[in-house]
Amino acid sequence: MKKTFLFYTITFCVILFTSGCTANLTDPEMDFKPPVYVEQMPSLEDKKDFGAVGSIFGQGDNPLFSDHKAMHVNDIVTVVISESAKSSNTGSKQLSESDTSALGGGAFTSTGANAAVSSAVGKVNGLANIGFNSTSNNAYKGQGSATKDAAFNTTVSARIIKVLQNGNYFISGKREILVDDQKQMIQIGGVIRPYDIDQYNKISSSKISEAKILYKTEGDVERATKQGWGTKIIQAIWPF
Repeated sequence: MKKTFLFYTITFCVILFTSGCTANLTDPEMDFKPPVYVEQMPSLEDKKDFGAVGSIFGQGDNPLFSDHKAMHVNDIVTVVISESAKSSNTGSKQLSESDTSALGGGAFTSTGANAAVSSAVGKVNGLANIGFNSTSNNAYKGQGSATKDAAFNTTVSARIIKVLQNGNYFISGKREILVDDQKQMIQIGGVIRPYDIDQYNKISSSKISEAKILYKTEGDVERATKQGWGTKIIQAIWPF
């Protein structure tokens, strides 16, 4: 009996622990792998068999009179991140329900033809009267509101990872800053059009398709403001 109880206790604890480990206990992560269509679309291959037509100053990978926009794999483009988000939500709900039930009846019923019989039936019903009363009330009231106002502005240099067949670029960039044992990391990835790159080789983050932007800090301050894994497990399995 003791072995069986111990077995079930250990099994229950293991289930609780594993369920807690899988209930959003880890930090949110972001996958910067290229989208599926970027992987499926073939790269734009440079054609080397062009004929030397026109001025000699306009040929090659770096023409003399061309601008300095990123055009090839491993070229660098500056991404100007300017993101802002504002939202305000308010909701309220109120429910109320009331119900009353009454059931009563005598054991016998008189036809009323004979006064003596009716009097006797009334006395019997007074002793064996069947009655039932119930009342129920239910009320619910809920209210919530949420307001968000966030802004993020910075610049990150990204590298062209792949030139797609339609001429678009898949870019990825990362920047890490370490100051006083506090590390700040900014990472960005997505698909851009070469036409959106301005003359200064810059592009706005609002013009990036499949954009993924990550900003996080690591260090003592981040650890001090972070819940411990024990608290996360308790919150994950606590049903109330």
